[in-house]
Amino acid sequence: MAVDYGTLKKGGFMRQKQKNNFSLRLRVVGGNLTAKQLAKIAEVSDKYGEGYVHLTSRQSVEIPFIKLDDIDEVKNALEESDVQPGACGPRVRTITACQGMAICPSGCIDTYALAKELDERYFAKELPHKFKFGITGCQNNCLKAEENDLGIKGGIKVSWIEEKCIGCGVCVKACRNGAITMNDNKISIDETMCNFCGRCIKSCPTDSYDTIRGYIVSFGGLFGNSINKGETIIPFIEDHDKLLKICDTAITFFEQNANAGERFKFTIDRVGKDKFKGKILEVYNE
Repeated sequence: MAVDYGTLKKGGFMRQKQKNNFSLRLRVVGGNLTAKQLAKIAEVSDKYGEGYVHLTSRQSVEIPFIKLDDIDEVKNALEESDVQPGACGPRVRTITACQGMAICPSGCIDTYALAKELDERYFAKELPHKFKFGITGCQNNCLKAEENDLGIKGGIKVSWIEEKCIGCGVCVKACRNGAITMNDNKISIDETMCNFCGRCIKSCPTDSYDTIRGYIVSFGGLFGNSINKGETIIPFIEDHDKLLKICDTAITFFEQNANAGERFKFTIDRVGKDKFKGKILEVYNE
């Protein structure tokens, strides 16, 4: 019976150089696995692999040396602890994320909640080529958002509340971009210099800033055979639903315009940056 390697790859089973051996990529959302899932992965690796796993550069786990004849048993065993195969090939891949504001003091958004939402919305969606999302919680950019086809970076837009301010100047010192100045105990914010890092509000002892948490989105990142930093072509996004619509628009543009085997960045270049930007701005300005 012929082996359908394409279907196996689609389901996360990647052929190894060793005949009839596969490295199984698992579905890991936002870099998080439960202790129960880890225990099951270890059990499967011991029983069906060679007793070790590989941690990928995109927060996934791979179990090497799964035998062709054991594939169905492996899937059934993993399912007992809600561990699912990942995706390979021309489709939306694992959604990566840093720990975000739930854990990290620097985080500006709940990265894991957003990763789960995008995973449910797009995971394994068929496309002309692979498509990667990366979510980072702040300007520290631990997840390197701009390396992804669509990168999302958390940010905080601020406005000064004069009556709460005691004029200590801590926020001025905390701002690394020189966007905040103080004269006669009055704060001024140069919005053209603000990068939405949120350091000012985290340093302020009297909560003297109103805040809006939102997103900075980049498009067309690559970090492989070709390297390209994703471009930010729209302003700070304040609304969560608008973020999702922008993601939908980017995915749809790629789906409708890309040639088979063509990454998002090259589709944008070929079809035209202005045309793509126009589609994104249309949604942003709704």
